[in-house]
Amino acid sequence: MFLLLALLFGVIAGLRAMTAPAAVAWGAALGWFDVSQTPLAFMGYHWTPWIFTLLAVVELITDQLPSTPSRKVPVQFGARIVMGALAGATIGAANSLLFGGLIVGVIGAVIGTYGGAAVRGRLAASFGKDLPAALIEDAVAVIGALLIVAVS
Repeated sequence: MFLLLALLFGVIAGLRAMTAPAAVAWGAALGWFDVSQTPLAFMGYHWTPWIFTLLAVVELITDQLPSTPSRKVPVQFGARIVMGALAGATIGAANSLLFGGLIVGVIGAVIGTYGGAAVRGRLAASFGKDLPAALIEDAVAVIGALLIVAVS
């Protein structure tokens, strides 16, 4: 079950890189899962969710800019993989499956990156512009992350 949650957080990271670690950090800080005795204890610190939330909000805003590069370019893709790994590893660490969570978090990030790009492209084509598709993807990422962390 926990590896499935780690995979799903990886998918969220593929959609919006900072949303997944923000949600996981909130879950850890609120005590919904315990990472205090793991190498990822910092995810449960009081300031961590605020920092990731700020980064997630910035990402949601900058994603709407026409100058924002594709999520599939190396830097963007790498960031999604790292954030998927972090979110997955945090969920895994809370359940003594740190490396398993890390691996499935990476797999989820790859799925979310390519799948999200494909779906957003189709939505943008059907709307005739990208903004509605981007906003739908934002909503899916944020609501999905909240639902997954609530289940965790």
